[in-house]
Amino acid sequence: MLPGMLRKPSIAIVGAGNLGTALAASLRHAGYPIESVIAHARGASLKKAQKLAKEVGARAVIDPQGVRADVFWICVPDSEIARAARSLAGKIEWKRTIALHSSGALTSDGLAVLRERGAAAASVHPMMTFVRGSRPSLAGVPFAIEGDASAVRWARRMVDDLGGQAYSIRKADKVAYHAWGTFASPLFTALLATTEQVAAIAGVDRKAARRRMIPILLQTLANYASFDAGDAFSGPIIRGDVDTVNQHLRVLRKVPAAEEVYAALARAALQFLPAKNQDALRRVLDPRRRSR
Repeated sequence: MLPGMLRKPSIAIVGAGNLGTALAASLRHAGYPIESVIAHARGASLKKAQKLAKEVGARAVIDPQGVRADVFWICVPDSEIARAARSLAGKIEWKRTIALHSSGALTSDGLAVLRERGAAAASVHPMMTFVRGSRPSLAGVPFAIEGDASAVRWARRMVDDLGGQAYSIRKADKVAYHAWGTFASPLFTALLATTEQVAAIAGVDRKAARRRMIPILLQTLANYASFDAGDAFSGPIIRGDVDTVNQHLRVLRKVPAAEEVYAALARAALQFLPAKNQDALRRVLDPRRRSR
């Protein structure tokens, strides 16, 4: 039914986790009918599916036999995508149907079993973080898309209707793309958690540290958004303040993991960002010298 249809296609969401919930709600708001929310088992998975289904006017099911939707959007962890596809393969009529997954690292080939049965497949990954208790807007969010031509065409249309920004990605680039996204959010969060440990040795508890860091974090992001990384960079490294960096490393020995993070990021700064006294800073940051 998809080719040339005038109405918006019906959607079945597979998995009611953080991503599936945000996506279903946004698609519904954009005028897409959500036909079903498919859970993998009874218990917590089904309860989440039932809650989401009620919100978006759909039905929650465990057995997808008989589900009729134009688009099946698989929103499960990467390690579960192949299993979910195999589970759906023999229970759905896949001809003239679109199958999507939202893994950042895996390609549309993860849906090969559905493609073999007649589905057009694509991977459609939003560069956004989804955590419990938060439902970010998808407006303005970039979506990396690759796959079969018809699936890509419909995925782009849906992303446009969500207010997102669709762009093409090569299969060969997906893992590097996902590593990029991991730096932008999960590892950035790990850095923030590390800063809380450094605050502790300065006598500031975690809750207060988080509150007091927000202004400088927001301004740093604002600077990065307005300028390039070099012009948003500040602090002792850009000034070439070797003594201060050396003092930092000494005090950070109280939190060895933080010392490692500091030194690694400082070395990256010397490679990618402007700095004075680079040779002297490299000597201070040399892990062989610091281990003595």
